[in-house]
Amino acid sequence: MFLKTSFTTLIVGVFVVYVLHTCWVMYGIVYTKPCDSPKADNCITPFLAGNPKLQLSIYASVKPNADGGHTLIHREEDFDVNSKFERIVNVSLPKKTRNNGTLYALIFVHQAGLNPWQDPRQVHLVAQLTTYMVPKPPEISLISGEDQTQGQKQEDQKKKRRDGSSGAGTRAKGGATASTDHPVSHWRSRLTLNIVGDHFLFDREYLPSDVHRYLRVFQNGKKMVYLPLLFVDELSNRVKDLVEINGSSTELPLTVLYDAISLGRLRFWIHMQDAVYSLQQFGFTEKDADEIKGIFVDTNLYFLALTFFVAAFHLLFDFLAFKNDISFWKQKKSMVGMSSKAVLWRCFSTIVIFLYLFDEQTSLLVLIPAGIGSIIEVWKVKKAFKIQIFWKGGKPTFLFGKLDESERRTEEYDTLAMKYLSYLLYPLCIGGAVYALIFLRYKSWYSWLINSLVNGVYAFGFLFMLPQLFVNYKLKSVAHLPWKAFMYKAFNTFIDDVFAFIITMPTSHRLACFRDDVVFLIYLYQRWLYPVDRTRINEYGISYDEKPKGKAHKD
Repeated sequence: MFLKTSFTTLIVGVFVVYVLHTCWVMYGIVYTKPCDSPKADNCITPFLAGNPKLQLSIYASVKPNADGGHTLIHREEDFDVNSKFERIVNVSLPKKTRNNGTLYALIFVHQAGLNPWQDPRQVHLVAQLTTYMVPKPPEISLISGEDQTQGQKQEDQKKKRRDGSSGAGTRAKGGATASTDHPVSHWRSRLTLNIVGDHFLFDREYLPSDVHRYLRVFQNGKKMVYLPLLFVDELSNRVKDLVEINGSSTELPLTVLYDAISLGRLRFWIHMQDAVYSLQQFGFTEKDADEIKGIFVDTNLYFLALTFFVAAFHLLFDFLAFKNDISFWKQKKSMVGMSSKAVLWRCFSTIVIFLYLFDEQTSLLVLIPAGIGSIIEVWKVKKAFKIQIFWKGGKPTFLFGKLDESERRTEEYDTLAMKYLSYLLYPLCIGGAVYALIFLRYKSWYSWLINSLVNGVYAFGFLFMLPQLFVNYKLKSVAHLPWKAFMYKAFNTFIDDVFAFIITMPTSHRLACFRDDVVFLIYLYQRWLYPVDRTRINEYGISYDEKPKGKAHKD
């Protein structure tokens, strides 16, 4: 017991040190030491302090250095750094871009009335307007074999006939894209720009390294002056905003968004953007990086700080729940009071969710923990059913252990609960699967099967927690449950509730967060209702009456 307590204390101590260190690092990012005296020689003053007249010009080019020509796509006259705006412009795509090529945006902030290519006091950045990604396979109706594009074409033809149009109507844009495993060029429909609006005085001796690469300085008499800090927000480029480019895409819309930004937020954004870029260099795909971008987009710094602390505690509770759950099942020798059907269901549902995430090509950040959880649940089933595996001639032989009298009574209650539950559960799952087969489209029969199973898990999975409640009710005891691991998981459930309406997730998964709360509250009620049975064997394989103090206990 001492070693376990010491290990837990060590983990909590490491967690506290990690949180404090992260807070110190975050403080160093968002806080920049200003120059003490504006007249000092080591101060770098802002060019924006003189209120110059500026323009914003955006050009498109097939090469980042503008070799081969460039085209003006937008110009903002009388550009005000502190005025937020949003513009939608149509960009003509060169033939090279349409043939699975690239396109870049050259953004200039320069003095009004001057050509940006000839202005010595201009700042510019280059941003990609295209990216490469494997297109999503087309979804079809498994009954009729009709895909989404064909269905849209039939609806358009019906509309034309109702309108009385002739056969020589306008041709539909694009067409069905053949499924391919090769990356193709996609259009980034958003371009988000920021400029630091603060008139911050930099100290040359304490110049942040992350800002240094964006800083352009020139000598103005005896003073050093820095030009506007221009920044392209790559984190706002989400996968959901990408548009596949094909041969018929001659022109596509581009949303240009601009807003002023503080120096602290700029530095934080630079660090986060560099972190996402590093992950992509390690092999993360555009979709994997998009999962991380979703945390930061449209979120203020205060909420991000709250997200960090809550996520850190979530990670701590996950680890402690994992540790106590493994310890409980490792020492578990009897299934008295435990619903074996619930254990089997958790294993099945965890595997189904893992296969669903794999079929949807979910980020590795989510897929790997789900796979590890599936392996643990399979191990629990082996312990619950007392399965022994013997290998004979390269073939496995499974031997199931026998149940004692107390375990058989628990099994009877468990079977009775499942019998009543099946009357409600099976018709709902089968009906949902048939409805999806008729009215929805899927990539394959396997995709339909996995989606139907996972929808059943999300929608009705909490019903499989009810047999354990029924067993507790019949035995009038909850002493057989792993309460330490259960409480840690319950804390995480409430944390999930907080973010259920904030973080983007499927509606079924969002409802699943709240369904667990109901079952947890019933468990708490049962723990209060049923007193502790001191003769029952606890999770460590001993009972209180094995070490009596004073007078022996009498039944």
